Amino acid sequence: MIAEIFSEAYDILGRKVLRPDWRRKGLRATAPMGRYISQPLTVKCESISDIRKFLYTCKYVRDEVQFHKPDYWQPPDEFEKTKRGDCDCFALWTWREFLALGFDARFVTGRAGRYGEGHAWVQFAKDGRHFLVEPTMARVGNTMPRLSTLRYQPRFSVAWDGNKLSYYAHEARKSMPPISKLIVFVPDWLTFWVRAWATALVLLPYYLYRRIVSDSNMIS
Repeated sequence: MIAEIFSEAYDILGRKVLRPDWRRKGLRATAPMGRYISQPLTVKCESISDIRKFLYTCKYVRDEVQFHKPDYWQPPDEFEKTKRGDCDCFALWTWREFLALGFDARFVTGRAGRYGEGHAWVQFAKDGRHFLVEPTMARVGNTMPRLSTLRYQPRFSVAWDGNKLSYYAHEARKSMPPISKLIVFVPDWLTFWVRAWATALVLLPYYLYRRIVSDSNMIS
């Protein structure tokens, strides 16, 4: 779920702007950003571990299925009630909780994955180091391989200092860390994904059974 960012391959700070140009490719806010930080939350987390425990109970559901819309940013106060949503819903709630814990955190939108699909996540700073948080991977573990952060390319980010929102535009990746620096992280990456796939295969029969039972109940 959390990994340190390679600063060579990720524009961490960005350039401060008045407002993100949501017209460009990427995710778009459904409501003014103030809506996502104005309402109190009922789930109180006292640690990052608590955040992950709550996210573990949530289900990833595409906006087309849940809201019948191509894109909908569900406010955090609604998300903790439905416990269903896509990447922006997960990320907005996680961002709020990291802010509540006192972290210097940002909500980030950009591109991620092999095909550069629109995505949302969280980044935070601690002791001069910068970390990426992938809320949708809470089920996999507290951490994720550092090499996996290379899949993320920020476009816009939003920060909140307790009084006002600040917006940042990020530059496209211009370089990559040298192979000599990356090679030491390969064993961790392989171990993580082997374990993740093994866990998925073990749980597959259980999820298939639940699906069959659910479909049977609907038919009856």
